[in-house]
Order: sequence, then C-alpha cells, then structure tokens
Amino acid sequence: MYAKLKAFANDFKQTPVDRSRMFAKIRSGGNRSTEWRLRGALIRAGIRGWRVRPGDVPGKPDFFFEKECMAVFVDGCYWHGCPTCGHIPKKNSRFWREKFALSKRRDRAVVLQLRRSRCGVVRIWEHELTENVQSCLDKVVSARRKKSRQ
Repeated sequence: MYAKLKAFANDFKQTPVDRSRMFAKIRSGGNRSTEWRLRGALIRAGIRGWRVRPGDVPGKPDFFFEKECMAVFVDGCYWHGCPTCGHIPKKNSRFWREKFALSKRRDRAVVLQLRRSRCGVVRIWEHELTENVQSCLDKVVSARRKKSRQ
C-alpha cells in the first residue's frame, strides 16, 4: 500500500503547476449542481432534521439525519468514478486511475464504518440528481422510513 501511495505522490509531483492550482481550488462541499440541488429539494419538501457536512460523522456526509442515524452522500460522477458517466483523462491516466481507485476505496470504507455503527447510508450520483431530483428525494425519504422502523 505504501509503495502505491509513494508512486501516486510521484505522479502528482509531475502535474503542471497551473493544473495543480486549478484543482486546488475545487472544494469537496457546497457544490451548487449537486448538494445545493438536493438541499433545495429537501427544504421544498418540508423535510427537516438534517445537518450539512457534520464533522463529527465519519466521511463527513453531505447530509446527516441525526434521529434516524442516516448519512446521505451526493457523489460527483467525475471525482467518484461513476460507472455510467465517469471517465479517466487521457493525460496522466495512470495517476487519475489510481486517484479514482483510492476515492472508491475510501467511499467503501466510510460506508462500512457507518453501517457498523448502525447508520443507514444513501449514495446519490450527480447524474441521478441532474436527471430526476424527485427520485433522489424519494430515495432519501424511503431510506428514512426504513431506518425509523428499525
């Protein structure tokens, strides 16, 4: 594992300075096309009881329902390697392939950690939210109902 991380770090050092600056500006939270869209839908539907990106919850989910102990993650298709519309850039593809693999591994570890602590987990892809906000909202509502019955 250490060797992979070291190779990954070496690939990262080869990234051009301007590209590195551009990607450094990208933040993990508050994305308008994803989290804000779901947040607006939750508010319009009158769904309450959630916190945004709580630091005390593993994985810092985009939304966390305290009462039901349920985490909702909105995954960007590019950064989380969506099987439907994610892609590997042609330039420095080895670096990106490894970066996306590490992201997927981290996502799986967070889900496992949350489920071990009896929390429910809902993951929504960016393209799902773009295509049909209502079905994503239904997914959250359904998971909350299921958790509250347990």
